Amino acid sequence: MLRVGIIGMGFMGKMHLRCWNALENARVVAVCDIEPSRLAGAGGTSGNIAGAEEQIDLSEVECFSDGAEMLASVNLDAVSITLPTELHARYTRIALQTGVNVLCEKPMALTLEECASMIAAAKDSGKLLQVGHCIRFWPEYACAKQIIDSRTYGKVLSASFQRLSSTPGWSWKGWLLDGARSGGAILDMHIHDSDFVHYLFGLPQSVFCRGVKHVTGAYDHVLTSYHYPDGKLVSAEGGWIMAPGFGFRMSFQIVLEGATLTYDSTRSPSLQVCPVHAESYTPQIAPGDGYSQEISHFAHRLNGAPAPSILTPHQSAASVRLVLAERQSADTGQPVFL
Repeated sequence: MLRVGIIGMGFMGKMHLRCWNALENARVVAVCDIEPSRLAGAGGTSGNIAGAEEQIDLSEVECFSDGAEMLASVNLDAVSITLPTELHARYTRIALQTGVNVLCEKPMALTLEECASMIAAAKDSGKLLQVGHCIRFWPEYACAKQIIDSRTYGKVLSASFQRLSSTPGWSWKGWLLDGARSGGAILDMHIHDSDFVHYLFGLPQSVFCRGVKHVTGAYDHVLTSYHYPDGKLVSAEGGWIMAPGFGFRMSFQIVLEGATLTYDSTRSPSLQVCPVHAESYTPQIAPGDGYSQEISHFAHRLNGAPAPSILTPHQSAASVRLVLAERQSADTGQPVFL
């Protein structure tokens, strides 16, 4: 049985709690948060994806207000770090140096230097480090990658991704709305699609990005073109400046030589394959969501079970590099080469 801790019991911490405790071979035994109300198990925590609203029972869980103290005093196999982005590198290093495997929420960190320090700490400790790029595991996105990689419908001609949200007002002390702490929507939310572009096609040759700075002082709505030598058209639009009634939507349209893959999180069925010479159909996808799938994958790796290579710390750092290049392009109005 894997003994798991969680540092940060906001929306994402509660999501991790749900996913860890749903596994047969894992149990959350310790949690940490500096806000006492969160350790009282209160419900009502909200985010842009459902799954962390219910009352939680922490009666059999050790509770702490200091993450380093929890790591030093509880025997843990793994820890989920679900803190504001500015704290990812610090607590990842502490956990790894304590001998605990780490699942750290995305984005990996605010800077490439911090990413490098996390990778070095993982190498020195010999422990596993995985970053929570849940879209690589999201069933509909994972299915799209399988179809693309199979070459059943030929090569990709174009791919466009959207991730749009009302302004997030649920974060602890408004940290998401402080660009210095979150990086703005470009680094906190848009990186989901940048990372998936990276996962599908590798790093682009260059990027060209236009952006709007709004509520955080950083880029809160962006539109990026990713340039590849083979000429396929790849773009992603993301941001959290939509009006309160908009809610949240993620979607993609991927055009292959022999079919179009279309996904919209607000539609049912959400994913459809539209072949050029056959009827459209809804493919079979894995159960659950990207959070449960990524945590199950991490647990399999911790237990030494065979697991496909889906994500490495170096790839997570490269996705931060990709978004920082997008930010540079938006700042300068020029393409940035990687």
